[in-house]
Amino acid sequence: MRFATQGLTVAYRDAARPALDDVTMDVPAGLLYAVLGPNGSGKSTLMRALLGFLQLRAGEVRIGGLPVQSWTRRGLARRVGAVTQFEEMPFPLTVRELVAMGRYPHLGPMRSEGPADRAAISRALEECDVTALSNRPANELSGGELQRVRIARALAQEPDALVLDEPTASLDIRHEMAIFQLLHHSADRGRTVLLVTHNLNFAARFADRILLLDQGRVAMEGVPGEVLRKEIVEDVYGWPVKVRHDDLTGALQVTPLSRPEPGPGNR
Repeated sequence: MRFATQGLTVAYRDAARPALDDVTMDVPAGLLYAVLGPNGSGKSTLMRALLGFLQLRAGEVRIGGLPVQSWTRRGLARRVGAVTQFEEMPFPLTVRELVAMGRYPHLGPMRSEGPADRAAISRALEECDVTALSNRPANELSGGELQRVRIARALAQEPDALVLDEPTASLDIRHEMAIFQLLHHSADRGRTVLLVTHNLNFAARFADRILLLDQGRVAMEGVPGEVLRKEIVEDVYGWPVKVRHDDLTGALQVTPLSRPEPGPGNR
């Protein structure tokens, strides 16, 4: 499923500048596409705009070739699984019940789960390493556990695309690596994966293309080697870095450096 924006501009009331300013992007089907940028650069706003949650000042969003406004919420939920950055739990659910909510767009309010639904739920629980938590109340989980459960719910939808806002936030290194591998394999099988992350090195290793935002505008877009150049990263993030190829994986590695201590020779 293809995602595209043209001249996308979003402005919040009383803000000094637009949250997104003339953002144009094109994400073909079957890519793992990472959105990077400093805090406040517009990453989460872009995810919400892509899902049709925001009113646009200008421009357009198209999903599968259609304007996002033309999709019904249920129709879009059948095709796109979403994991937002924040979520309230309105009522108590077990982990299995929460993941099973991913089947709602296919079942509707009246149908009960069938064999295909139960298989999709079990598969999603296993892929996110939360099967052992199935009977636990979701509101008693740690932040990292709950994040994996929310990703499992999106996978249970069996969507054509995933839109994820910081999907590995709060995860330990084992589960962060496992989720990125899972998303990478998912894209290899033809699913579009569009995600926000602060982890430049995982983006460099797993993403097919990267969009780098800075103060709501596109600073750079392209393959990791084009985007994560030393001068670009330092300019956008305002911090010195070293960029090299990792000896083991061959992927780019971005290492933050220490700034020189202030002193007579460094003024």
